[in-house]
Amino acid sequence: MELTAALKALEALKKPCRVALHTDSEYLRNGISRWIHGWVRANWRNAAKEPVKNLDLWQGILAAAKPHEIEWRWVRGHAGDPMNERADALATVARDAASRG
Repeated sequence: MELTAALKALEALKKPCRVALHTDSEYLRNGISRWIHGWVRANWRNAAKEPVKNLDLWQGILAAAKPHEIEWRWVRGHAGDPMNERADALATVARDAASRG
């Protein structure tokens, strides 16, 4: 869900801009800031030479991020960050609504 959230947020931007994107996902933060360049060079294979998981989302994030200057900020989840707590509450409500039908 974290990858989808980042992708949707970046796709919502209408013109190039500077963005501070906050995430509690180390997978997202490390993937976009450390691993993705190696994945691209290795034709979307990870260090174990296996296909990168969530390829469609990673490619979408990379494309959506291209026109922007993004600062990827990691925040500890469930540690009292007001916006992180709000995002978690909204995600929980959406998940529960989707499971009801």
